[in-house]
This record gives sequence, C-alpha cells and structure tokens, in this order.
Amino acid sequence: MIFRQLFDPSSSTLTYLLAGEDGHAVIIDPVLEQLPRDRALIAEFGLTLDYVLDTHVHADHITASKALKQVTGATSVIAKDCGAPGYDKLLADGECLGFGAEQVRVIATPGHTLGSLCYLWRDRLFSGDTLMINACGRTDFQSGSAEQMYHSITEKLFVLPDETLLYPGHDYKGRRVSCIGEEKILNTRIAGKTRQEFIDIMNGLNLATPKLIHEAVPANLAGGLLQR
Repeated sequence: MIFRQLFDPSSSTLTYLLAGEDGHAVIIDPVLEQLPRDRALIAEFGLTLDYVLDTHVHADHITASKALKQVTGATSVIAKDCGAPGYDKLLADGECLGFGAEQVRVIATPGHTLGSLCYLWRDRLFSGDTLMINACGRTDFQSGSAEQMYHSITEKLFVLPDETLLYPGHDYKGRRVSCIGEEKILNTRIAGKTRQEFIDIMNGLNLATPKLIHEAVPANLAGGLLQR
C-alpha cells in the first residue's frame, strides 16, 4: 500500500495519492501548480494512475484533473451534481470505484457546494471541504446550503466508525489528520449543535470571497484547464 498526503502552500490544499500493492492508484484533489511534483511521485513509485478524483468544483485553486488525464491516461471523476462537463465520469452517492484490488466508496455530501462528495478508502475518509479538522467548509456560494451541510455531516459522516481517520481537503493551521470520533466531540462548528444553531453559525461567518473564484470555477468546470 502507498499513501501520501501532499500540501499546496498557496491554497492550503491537501492532495492524496493512494495505491494498492499492484501499483494501481488514484489521486484526490490535485492542484495544477503541483503537477510536476505529482507526476514525479507517480513515476517514482511506478504507479498506474486509474482515476483523478475531485471532491467538488474548487473555488480557490485550479485542479490538475485534466492535466493529469492528458499525461497519464487516467479517468477524471467528479460528482454528477457539480454540472461539470469537463470530466469523464460523473458519480452518484454510493458508487464504488475500483483501482486494481482496491476501491473507494463515494459519499454524496452536499452543503459546501451542491455537488460536494467524500471518498472512503479502507479506514480513511477524504472529506474535501465538507468536514474539516475543527471546522467545515463555507456554504455561502456555489449552491451551498448550511442545512444540507448539517445533514451531510450528521447523517452521512458522523455515522461512520469513530476510529475512521479524517483527511480534509484543506487545513490552514498545520493540522493533517483527525478522526470521526474526535470531530463528533470537539468540532466547534457542529459538535453538539442543533440544526438551527449550526445554520446560524454558518450564516454568520462573513468570509471574504476567494481571490481566484472567477478564474478557478470556470476552469474547474472544464476539468481544470483554462479555456482560451
């Protein structure tokens, strides 16, 4: 088994490379600026990249999905509810993707965006911008919904075993891994909160608009390469 957690400092994006013993691999939430790093790592391990998986249409960076597809022949993947025509395969809740002897399970978790989803592999949840370490993704654009986010986290993620490792799509404080049991107790945005309390918290965040949103969203709907 190969597992690598990779970091993009400009966007604080966490990218994940997963592979089984047979060398078949997937990569989750790759960043275009880190394409040389990711290509080199795939080559170093002699991996066959089967899928490039995005958790949603990102607003703070451009995905390397289409770029990795072009250089490796991998299939690009995102949720069908993203409305992203630049991808090869559009996923629905509960689907499983096999790569060699391994597989990831798709968990649809609308809230941050309508098309947000998480990937479950072995004992590890790759949660994108849905559930983070002591936080969760914002819900104020891209058809986001605090109410949907509450149900996605409490009914889809908090029902997983407490020992399930949580690997988020971003972290801005140097943290890299948590677990479901910890977030159920310690997450200050949702742990112990009623639905209305959570909605009030999310609606009161008043966060700044991502700097790259007007460039990143159109590019990412197309799979990550800017249209000229």
